[in-house]
Amino acid sequence: MRVAETIELDVTTERELRALSKRRRIEARLQQRARVILLAAQGWQNKDIAAQVDLDRRQVALWRQRFLCGGIDALRQDAPRSGRTPTFTPEVHSRILQVTLHTKPVAGTHWSTRTLAEHLGLSATTIRRVWQRNGVKPHLQRGFKLSRDPRFEDKLLDVVGLYLNPPEHALVLSCDEKSQIQALNRTQPGLPMKAGRAGTVTHDYKRHGTTTLFAALNTLDGTVISMCQPQHRHEEWLKFLRLIQRNTPKQLQLHLIVDNYGTHTHPDVQAWLAKHPRFVMHFTPTSASWLNMVERFFRDISENRIRRDSFTSVAELELAIDLYVVHHNAHPKPFIWTASAKDILAKVTRAKAALAGATR
Repeated sequence: MRVAETIELDVTTERELRALSKRRRIEARLQQRARVILLAAQGWQNKDIAAQVDLDRRQVALWRQRFLCGGIDALRQDAPRSGRTPTFTPEVHSRILQVTLHTKPVAGTHWSTRTLAEHLGLSATTIRRVWQRNGVKPHLQRGFKLSRDPRFEDKLLDVVGLYLNPPEHALVLSCDEKSQIQALNRTQPGLPMKAGRAGTVTHDYKRHGTTTLFAALNTLDGTVISMCQPQHRHEEWLKFLRLIQRNTPKQLQLHLIVDNYGTHTHPDVQAWLAKHPRFVMHFTPTSASWLNMVERFFRDISENRIRRDSFTSVAELELAIDLYVVHHNAHPKPFIWTASAKDILAKVTRAKAALAGATR
């Protein structure tokens, strides 16, 4: 008859096992294994230990052997298991990625799980698992454009420097126009949202005109100076500059971050700026509107106030915009710029190298 190997415990090990067997914030299975070893050290047979701790006799024998080989650490973790046999080989995995990333279906622009499964003779579930493991999403496509501005780096350093290290005794204002905001009125009232159903709007609408929102975002505290105008010519831009002049402390210099729209460099605008030296203009690189922080405010007002509403007139639309700005300024929250110019330049360099490789 097989006799289980004797277990002898020193004082320290026994004390630790007793603590594990009684401590409340310990996994139940670890407490159970500690009790097995303590009883085995007292000379109990495996069948008696099994009855005492509610385990199978073979499990008791297993944990006795594990303890003899690895001590208390061996009780803390299960042994590695072989696991389920893979349903596809690494070669199949590689083949799925190769076809997904480097080919297109005959009658489409991108693969779906079903079209690729049919093409490769696999299941759609297998395709989906490989895509998920590798973060491949053929159904998504994002827009981008690299700036071709020859002074891109200089302008980038200038603008990001204002965000990360604003000058003392000055205000940094991120300025732009959001043009062609339409006063759209849905042809029928939508159904309200309720449990289990989203709110609805009709797909068609009646246009009641447009307006342009001029906005200057204070990058320090998040407040916004704004006005709405029917057009966005240099005359309206000058009117907005005068509004900024009236609504900012006279003793502070003003650093305005603007894009390369023609109205910002019109001769009349240049002449006005020459007479008001506290205005300092900083231009973003061409095709780099994402550097202008006010675009983040424009996104919020579009998403939260304009896009899903209906307006019967331009006056009603402008009133809604004005009320949104008032509410925003009552509880302003500045946007925090975190990307350094060095990180942005490195990303742009990688993108240019990738594009150069793709066009070869």
